[in-house]
Amino acid sequence: MTSDEHPLQDVSILLNNLKDIASAVMYAAKAGTVEEVLERIAQVSSTLVKARYGALGVPDGKGGLKFFKVAGMTPEQIRHIQHLPLGKGLLGAVMNERQPLRLERMADDPRSSGFCAAHPKMTSFLGVPIQAAAQLLGILYLCDRVDGQPFSEQDQWLAETMAGYAALAIAGAQLSEQQSRVNILEERERIGMELHDGVIQSLYAIGMHLDLIRTNEHIHASDLKPTINNLNIVIEDIRRYILNLGATNVKTIYICLRDLLERLHIPSNVHVEIDAPDEPPPFRPATFEAICQIANEAISNAVRHANAQSITISTHQDLDLFQIVITDDGQGFDLEQMGEYEGLGLRNIQQRAYLYGGHVHIDTAPGKGTSMKITIPVRSI
Repeated sequence: MTSDEHPLQDVSILLNNLKDIASAVMYAAKAGTVEEVLERIAQVSSTLVKARYGALGVPDGKGGLKFFKVAGMTPEQIRHIQHLPLGKGLLGAVMNERQPLRLERMADDPRSSGFCAAHPKMTSFLGVPIQAAAQLLGILYLCDRVDGQPFSEQDQWLAETMAGYAALAIAGAQLSEQQSRVNILEERERIGMELHDGVIQSLYAIGMHLDLIRTNEHIHASDLKPTINNLNIVIEDIRRYILNLGATNVKTIYICLRDLLERLHIPSNVHVEIDAPDEPPPFRPATFEAICQIANEAISNAVRHANAQSITISTHQDLDLFQIVITDDGQGFDLEQMGEYEGLGLRNIQQRAYLYGGHVHIDTAPGKGTSMKITIPVRSI
């Protein structure tokens, strides 16, 4: 592409696309870990370019991939694939050459190495490196536009621009994880010093006292009372110390949902009710915040598109599953005419749920309101 050939001649389209990219990267950057950031970038990039499949690989420095995060496939589909890509073929070409690669038919390129067993069939390809200065942070891969057309120069421009912003998000997430590890080491050192200077010294003194008692034949049981009282005081100190360690600023499920509604600025004529426990969620704070963002989009749809007068947000939980159900009394819609969760951001909601191994079920019909159930497995994520 020459300097005077730009795929987006219309300034308004350019600004809208830049706005979408910035919004997508901000969403990705809010994830709690580097791996979650990678998953989100793959998902929002495929949505932005309207690609059926997206992935983000991170090189391991040895010619392979340390991480490979996928969008457009369900966890069940991923489990059936023989193995994740190894950074060879076309993926390796982008990683090694650090140049964008756009192909109408992957099979026609001599560098293509084909697909392993159970891998979905893919035809067109768009790959761009994600770099910060000379450092290669990752490679963004996109396959097959949803409309069946080959990737265009505009798609490549969008992907390259997204990669530029994504480099900042990935670098920021890596820095945050490094800072967390430093904080953990500092906290361990502080805990060790407090235990040594307080509790351990007290236990040591009590132990010496008990040893003296053991060797003294003239000590009566009543003489043990002060030592036992001291031991009880130390035990109480330990209990209080452990409780203080657990007393973090974790928001409860109810408070998280309440804060979400405050940020949405719900119109005064819409009544919203929250039916959720005032207790911590079964996820890490960053993970539950991401899950709340899925609910945020669903609630926003109900407010902006459903003409609802009443919205109920409820949560349910057992040992294996956590559910958020958003029900409204709005106009509803014909789900069969919306495609596979297309329109009103439904496809985005479904894909975001997939990131956490979950799924979305929608019960709606014209004139009958809508009920959306977001189910996420309770696990260590």
